[in-house]
Amino acid sequence: MPHAKGEAMSDKICPFNQTGRILLSTDGSEYSAGAVREAINLASRCGSELLALSVVETNVEFSALAPELVEKEELRTREHLDAVAAQAGEAGVSCETIAHEGDTPWRFVVDEADQRDVGLIVMGRRGRSAMQKIVIGSVTARVIGHTSRPVLVAPRVANITGGNVVLATDGSEYSHEAAKYAIDYGKNCGVVPIVVSVAGDGSELGRAEENIRQVAEMAGQLDVEVEGVAVVGKPHEEIVRVAMDRSAELIVIGSHGRTGLERLLMGSVAERVIDNTVCAVLVIR
Repeated sequence: MPHAKGEAMSDKICPFNQTGRILLSTDGSEYSAGAVREAINLASRCGSELLALSVVETNVEFSALAPELVEKEELRTREHLDAVAAQAGEAGVSCETIAHEGDTPWRFVVDEADQRDVGLIVMGRRGRSAMQKIVIGSVTARVIGHTSRPVLVAPRVANITGGNVVLATDGSEYSHEAAKYAIDYGKNCGVVPIVVSVAGDGSELGRAEENIRQVAEMAGQLDVEVEGVAVVGKPHEEIVRVAMDRSAELIVIGSHGRTGLERLLMGSVAERVIDNTVCAVLVIR
């Protein structure tokens, strides 16, 4: 049965079936706090090994001109990773720390995820180099655009306890993959996934309803009930609105939609949803 409103997910329940090893990308900024917390919580619930990665952003020229600044940043990074490992240890989670230096932080995240065959990457919405930006940081955007792994973007106030989940679908292959995770979440946490499909105008509403029907059929095979919301409007605005109205803790979305299948960076809808919501967003490729 679904959880009563406000009832927390049991510490023993893993919301996803495909989690495996978890890679946390953190830079020690306030914007990483939510990612650190959620990565540890998920690792604890899912019995997953946690890898905590931090990158000292530098290059050969800067290292030669200001070695003392690089050393200071290396020390800060190591202290932060040690603190994350200690926090994980208190939660009973095994945590390996990884530090790199370079001028393309996103590449280290993508490569480590592939080399360690992780099931999930967890990141903040933006990092220390983008503290004044409202939009998603470039490292997070590039990781999502280049990895084949699911990425959980966790803003500072994100808190996944097994409450409501919103699935955004446009009927694309990426939405189909995202649906699997939302259905897992619903089944494991005992909640009804809210499936949102947005039509650009009234003439496309039938297609939006068909997208929802397809997800409902998938969910029904696992005895999971879903609630469908077909609306007309701008996709990112309606997805965020529904998530806010339903107090959703998580939005699950494909990295690309029907119009962006071949882009290296993520599709504009996923990017705008991440920019405008306060809850965690799970991006699936």
